Amino acid sequence: MTEAFALAAAAADALSARTGVERHDIAVVLGSGWGRTADVITGDDASAVTVPLTDLPGFPPPSAIGHGGVVRSASVNNRRVLLFLGRVHLYEGHPASVVAHGVRTAAAAGCRIAVLTNGAGSLRTDWSIGQPVLISDHVNLTGHSPLTGPNPPASFGSRFVDLTDLYSRRLRQLAREVDPSLPEGVYVGYPGPHFETPAEIRMAGTIGGDLVGMSTVLEAIAARHVGMEVLGLSLATNLAAGISAVPIDAEHVLAVGDGAAARVGALARDVLERILAS
Repeated sequence: MTEAFALAAAAADALSARTGVERHDIAVVLGSGWGRTADVITGDDASAVTVPLTDLPGFPPPSAIGHGGVVRSASVNNRRVLLFLGRVHLYEGHPASVVAHGVRTAAAAGCRIAVLTNGAGSLRTDWSIGQPVLISDHVNLTGHSPLTGPNPPASFGSRFVDLTDLYSRRLRQLAREVDPSLPEGVYVGYPGPHFETPAEIRMAGTIGGDLVGMSTVLEAIAARHVGMEVLGLSLATNLAAGISAVPIDAEHVLAVGDGAAARVGALARDVLERILAS
């Protein structure tokens, strides 16, 4: 685990050298269906710098559909924001430490807040497809944790991190000040890459889930461990298995995201501005 934190520090140093920015303020991970929102968030910022993630230590190229392999440093409200255009997942064959490498790098680069987004299957028929949802909590069914292994370096907290307020109530309230209609839901993280079975969806509902997906939970745990405040945003891209009347496929997830890009991009930018002003 010590090597994972040293690698994140090296990646942050390389990022600073490539962008010319010593410290960043907030990190945004743009998941499935969120890629096109990056341009809406950053607008025509002349100071924006885009860096291939593979140019930084510890980042493998993403192989999941719709996930780019770059990070963009940009100015929002005169503060520096890091936007990761995509992520890597457990199902790509990476260990939890690699999945968490992005948020650990962001923390080493100075970010104290992580906004984690994803495309998710919805168990809620009262939510429209393309509805953004605040994550209020999660259930981690991946069978993994980014804190598994030896104790973290002494400069970091215990690996037995308290996740009671993992998805910050304060940040969710700020998001609702931007859009009071935003619903909240519990995200259930499965390992993937296959979509869930109807029985697994029924189980997710039984244990309190509203959304299902294959990302976010490990990043959220790692971010909280290094002291970051976490805001989770899901885009309900489809009804989950056994609820949906049509087959589920990844292309549909991306299509819903593309169709909602202008709206959710504007929402994300407004939420970022509200957070940065708080």
